Amino acid sequence: MNTPQNKKREKSVGLTTSVSTELSPSLTAAMLTQFEEDFNRESAYVSAMNAAVKNGIGASCIDYEETRFCQNNFSISLDAGQVTNQKQSGRCWMFAALNTMRQRVMKKLKLKNMELSQNYPLFWDKLEKSNWFLENILATLDEPLDGRLMHHLLADPVADGGQWDMFADLVKKYGVIPQEAMPESFDSSATKDLTKYLTLKLREWAMRLRDGHVQGKNQNELRALKKTMMSEVYRMLCISLGKPPASFTWETRDKDDKFIRISATPQEFFKKYVGMKLDDYVSLINAPTKDKPFYKTYTVRYLGNVAGGNPVRYLNLPIEDLKKAAIAQMKAGESVWFGSDVQQRFLKTEGLLSVKAVRPDLLFDTEFPLTKEQRLDYRESLMTHAMTFTGVNIADDGKPNRWRVENSWGKDVGKEGFWVMSDEWFSEFTYQVVINKNYLSKKQRDMLKQKPIELAPWDPMGSLAL
Repeated sequence: MNTPQNKKREKSVGLTTSVSTELSPSLTAAMLTQFEEDFNRESAYVSAMNAAVKNGIGASCIDYEETRFCQNNFSISLDAGQVTNQKQSGRCWMFAALNTMRQRVMKKLKLKNMELSQNYPLFWDKLEKSNWFLENILATLDEPLDGRLMHHLLADPVADGGQWDMFADLVKKYGVIPQEAMPESFDSSATKDLTKYLTLKLREWAMRLRDGHVQGKNQNELRALKKTMMSEVYRMLCISLGKPPASFTWETRDKDDKFIRISATPQEFFKKYVGMKLDDYVSLINAPTKDKPFYKTYTVRYLGNVAGGNPVRYLNLPIEDLKKAAIAQMKAGESVWFGSDVQQRFLKTEGLLSVKAVRPDLLFDTEFPLTKEQRLDYRESLMTHAMTFTGVNIADDGKPNRWRVENSWGKDVGKEGFWVMSDEWFSEFTYQVVINKNYLSKKQRDMLKQKPIELAPWDPMGSLAL
């Protein structure tokens, strides 16, 4: 209706009155007038607006009752040492893996705390990823440059992120060392610039290799070019991160103040003081989508870092199977590497991952009904961050109701850096756990013998933990 009141409202939103219908493809003045009237009619909306404008969406949709329920105490809790800090880098997958490994060193040497160098695997990962990228360029020389595959390969050739199998390949080849043997550098703690300049060179070299192919150079000639390129990558990494040691001497003291001195190579140190049989650890995923039936194994094309290493491999299982395996491993005294979508329904300061603790549905008076399957299919969610389970609370009914999480964001969030995850959040946003095959059923171990189904490079299960 073209009343004086409506004309006034149209002017207030800067619109010119025009003839329209309710089904108009554009937003009309009448529509916006109706939206505003509907909003003003509900006093709860005005109260929500006042709260969110002043305090922000996050603080305005916290459910404080749920934050009281999610206590940071657990019926099963492992001694994990002090929380680490990945700072301004995407090395969570390394930190989470090294956190599981350092617990073995601490136990064997009776240490209160220690860290394995996170700079050391970063060096080798950047080097190996650069080689991996250039090998993929050599394998795709005839692919159209404007095609989806080349867009994918060129998008982020040497990103910080990774997967468990990628880390296992690094450790098999290069071992691990105490942090004191290769401490953090400025650029290991803040990787943005290093990644930027490596990416710039890698894209340049991709162009040169493809141009060389067009000019008629054979594979041997192109690989000779690649060797000089890799020498430059090595130089850039040494300048940014320092040179990784071929051997080292590490000195420390145990809980009883007994002095310890260890001289070893990185491979010797891993074998003697970590002692994990890495091939015994497998990735279980929960991807409840129609294109990935449960009880099948999967891999992702072009996903990896070490040329000649083991391909990334997953066994897709119902979520309760992942929980059961994780609990069994922790009952045996071993923490669990896992991957999840950490940005969903989380409170960073409190260190809480809980669907019920963050209630945007109440704040906005609208439902957010997508299921885990739908979130994966429509790119709303995927695995983004790796952490470590170091405990679980088993309720009186024998079921888990919350999980203890060792994060790598420092001690100023959560309880000295340890987080709480509700069991419902585990079901909705945890996608992967890494489990020793000893804690799987015989039927599940047999499933691992299947030839993996190859997924497209851009499949959500090809995401990297940052």
